[in-house]
Amino acid sequence: MNDSILNQLMNHTSIRHFKNQPLSVKQVTTLIDAAQHASTSTFSQQSSIISVRDPKVKDELAVITGHPWLTNSGHYFVMIADQYRNLQIAKAHQVDPYVLQTTDKFLAGVFDAAIATQNIMVAAEAMGLGGTIMGSILNDSDRVIQLLDLPELTFPVLGLAIGYPADQPELKPRMPQTMMHFDGSYHLPADFDSQLVDYDQLIAEYYGTRSSNERQESFSHHIVAELGRSHEVRQDLLATIKQQGFLIDES
Repeated sequence: MNDSILNQLMNHTSIRHFKNQPLSVKQVTTLIDAAQHASTSTFSQQSSIISVRDPKVKDELAVITGHPWLTNSGHYFVMIADQYRNLQIAKAHQVDPYVLQTTDKFLAGVFDAAIATQNIMVAAEAMGLGGTIMGSILNDSDRVIQLLDLPELTFPVLGLAIGYPADQPELKPRMPQTMMHFDGSYHLPADFDSQLVDYDQLIAEYYGTRSSNERQESFSHHIVAELGRSHEVRQDLLATIKQQGFLIDES
């Protein structure tokens, strides 16, 4: 058993403050290589990666995500669910590409992109780097598609800011396994309410005592706040996915 890998996985924190130091070409190539060796559904390799280097595009992504610190990262990736490449193969062999447009293949591309993203993060941390995985690029997916010139049957899934950490945040406590791991079938524990109270207290203590950005927050409060946010930000998400040619089988 490789304890160093387990220790790395169990001590992951999101890094949002970076030293002013870009990643080398070799480092970027290594991270992409790690992404390519991630698990991929049916070996169809249904994801792609875009390295965003243009400062103007980074600035726009900072506005879209609401996270200006991404511009200071050593490198910024956008992870793409990609059936366009396989569409070219289908056309070359005169095969009906309908399947590539289905919900099933859209999800396969999303899964491939997400798993590849995690591989990059694990590899980055093994190299002494850090970063944050950013779903906030979906705040305006249509604009991201325009910025990156994404063709049909592609869709931006996640952003990924990687760089040299300028700080080391405290480890954020996860919920007890009894609240999220079940044997045989889904069943919350009988004492779920009391476990949630304890976890709320643990999270409140974490936020109240951490070295930066202290605030009053529990897990329950966080979830309620998430549910109370405006639904206008991503209300066109489904339409944009369909605009890219996916979900053709969705009624």
